[in-house]
Amino acid sequence: MNHFVHESSYIDENVTIGEGTKVWHFCHIHHGAQIGENCSLGQNVNVSNNVKVGNGVKIQNNVSIYEGVELEDYVFCGPSMVFTNDLTPRSKYPKGPAGYKRTLVKYGASIGANATIVCGNTIGKWAMIASGAVVTKDVPAYALMAGVPAKQIGWVCECGTPLKENYKCDACDRKYILDSDGLKEV
Repeated sequence: MNHFVHESSYIDENVTIGEGTKVWHFCHIHHGAQIGENCSLGQNVNVSNNVKVGNGVKIQNNVSIYEGVELEDYVFCGPSMVFTNDLTPRSKYPKGPAGYKRTLVKYGASIGANATIVCGNTIGKWAMIASGAVVTKDVPAYALMAGVPAKQIGWVCECGTPLKENYKCDACDRKYILDSDGLKEV
């Protein structure tokens, strides 16, 4: 075993955990889940059936990743942020996996503490979701989103620094252009 799982955590059968990954206290990883290499799952993280988590992902305390959610490489999930997987849930009329809406969080995106991601949406690569935001629609790559419901309030560099009007990062000197498809690094 080239990964660490704290003795208080539960790992179901048919789970893949990559090399260098750390699963901390009171986590539960369900049947069919795939966790990549060098990930960190904080205390009380729940990864549901058949969820795919890429490499280098950091999932902070008290996050549940429900079936239908996929996290690409280097995604950051802040403490107590929330994913959903059913737009119209009823306890009396459960839909099961066939009724779940897919949510995709692309490479390098960050989701702040206590944010909510409503299912059926895609978070673009390197996007940043502010703490407490409620995402109700697709988010473009490099977008900086905040509020309830979340609205784009700017653009953010790959390094995490908000960009000014010239789309040049003051911290790392990366340069971007804005075209009809969104922001792109040059």
